[in-house]
Amino acid sequence: MRLLHTSDWHLGQNFMGKSRQAEHQQLIDWLVAQLDAHAVDAVLIAGDIFDTGTPPSYARELYSQLVVRLHAAGVALLLLGGNHDSVATLRESSALLEQLSARVVPAADAPEHQVRVLPLRPRRSNGNANVEAKESGGAGAAPGCVVCAVPFIRARDVMQSEYGQSAEQKQQSLQLAIQAYYQAVHAAAEDQRRTLSAQLGRNVPLIATGHLTTVGASASESVREIYVGALDAFPTSAFPSVDYLALGHIHRPQKVGGLEHIRYSGSPIALSFDEATQQKEVLLVDLGEAGLEAVTPLPVPVFQPLVALKGNLKSLPDAFAQAASDASAERPVWLEVTVAEDDYLTDLPARIQTMTEGLPLEVLRIRRERGTDVAQLSGDAGVTLDDLDPLDVFARRLAHETLEDDVRDALTERYKRVLAATVEGEA
Repeated sequence: MRLLHTSDWHLGQNFMGKSRQAEHQQLIDWLVAQLDAHAVDAVLIAGDIFDTGTPPSYARELYSQLVVRLHAAGVALLLLGGNHDSVATLRESSALLEQLSARVVPAADAPEHQVRVLPLRPRRSNGNANVEAKESGGAGAAPGCVVCAVPFIRARDVMQSEYGQSAEQKQQSLQLAIQAYYQAVHAAAEDQRRTLSAQLGRNVPLIATGHLTTVGASASESVREIYVGALDAFPTSAFPSVDYLALGHIHRPQKVGGLEHIRYSGSPIALSFDEATQQKEVLLVDLGEAGLEAVTPLPVPVFQPLVALKGNLKSLPDAFAQAASDASAERPVWLEVTVAEDDYLTDLPARIQTMTEGLPLEVLRIRRERGTDVAQLSGDAGVTLDDLDPLDVFARRLAHETLEDDVRDALTERYKRVLAATVEGEA
């Protein structure tokens, strides 16, 4: 069986005021073309199908189009809910989509309800699908693999909080609850796999899915932490033994812990500027009677160029000219510009607008280098705002500026006076 593993499509994303509709349409067109070119049997999307729980109508139309086009191609589709997805939104059409070869798993349910069978693609003759197998597994097609179809797991799905637990105890309890849930789903899937294997006289592969952060995974700025204050990362060793583990949530494609069979496919399009230099991909997963045979990355074309630039006002014009060479005839390059050295100027937007005028560029965000340094104030290990008074925060902020000692002292004294006056006014 050949499975195409992808995740984190984020249909309906509003990217700094820009719609991704055209890109997602091109992505669907491209993906459908790959089905025949690479003899794909089934497609698996491991969570975050939509960007929000209330996706715009065009995003729902793209979702429906994807289902219909894969059904017409004779390719099964497995859709897992992610932390961005609304359980209700995914569930409302799941029964209908089941008739179109799409299996939707919106949320964690009873373990036996999380087991799915993905069928082999019916063989084609003269362009017409001819089903040659009569075994169970979906619309008369032969079973290709059994899936522990685990979506994004919310804490309330698998555990109840206990009064008086510390943050560390809650984290440990959640990890154990998720691990136990995976084991229960795995046990149910193993039962079904053994039954199918006995009926068919061949071993049916077993895979699993997940939408979460694992230990050692490398994220990007567009990834929201999904277990903040509860579980930062799930240990790889806590997953059950399967032939392949298809993960979503992390947008950077990667093996987990160097293991060939545990993979994040990553998002198929760049969802933030720090993903702009990544080669986006989907994964072709070949499974046989002996288990995993191969995982082949399939590069995804860039449908909308994104470029992040950094420089001063002297160097930026050349950088803009270079970036313009990446533009296509259909659409300009979207830019994020970080200004160094000259970032104190109040008219930066106007200056940059003048520099890019006439070029196929759209500046979506301008950042001041020292403005980004402010975020680093919270990066000191073990230090929180609760540990600092206002004067400490002001001093740390001044430390990021290049100032003469007398100027620094004068600013500090002035801040003290303002702070004292504020305290007296509140009293």
